[in-house]
Amino acid sequence: MELNGEKLIPAPIAQTWEALNDPVALQACIAGCESLERTAADTFAAVVTVKIGPISARFRGTLLVSKVQAPNSYTINFQGQGGVAGFGKGSADVSLTAEGNQTRLKYVARAQVGGKMAQVGSRLIDAAAGKIAEDFFRALGTSLQAVSAGTIRASESGGRNSLLWVVGAAVMLSGLYFLVL
Repeated sequence: MELNGEKLIPAPIAQTWEALNDPVALQACIAGCESLERTAADTFAAVVTVKIGPISARFRGTLLVSKVQAPNSYTINFQGQGGVAGFGKGSADVSLTAEGNQTRLKYVARAQVGGKMAQVGSRLIDAAAGKIAEDFFRALGTSLQAVSAGTIRASESGGRNSLLWVVGAAVMLSGLYFLVL
């Protein structure tokens, strides 16, 4: 299956790109994200709890960032396992383009899914993936607007700035959602 979209991020491309590399900050923008850790220069591990219809599961996933063309594009390869609930794997190409003092983010994700969640139904999965992506981009936009305005206190800024994990997790979750990504 394929998932694609684009969003206008209310921050300059340099600030948006910088946010892409802050997994601690990103964790706060992802609903259900329990942990997000850099395990190598280009690899991250995530634990996310998701609920789709009657199925709730805790997914452990890995994201590998490649084809980095700072500050314009990269590819995320992902795989996640939710035990008996299912699995997801795939990749996403992400590109950033400056639009004045904002950044246009575009993504195309391809996913393969399987397991119990695949039995839930594509409409339910599409709706869940769409809601996760919208929630993420709303949280990210609010965070970056606050950073741009200088209104985030130091204690609050540690969980809201990393786009890479948001997109990666949204893509990974979409992949997992479309089991049903």
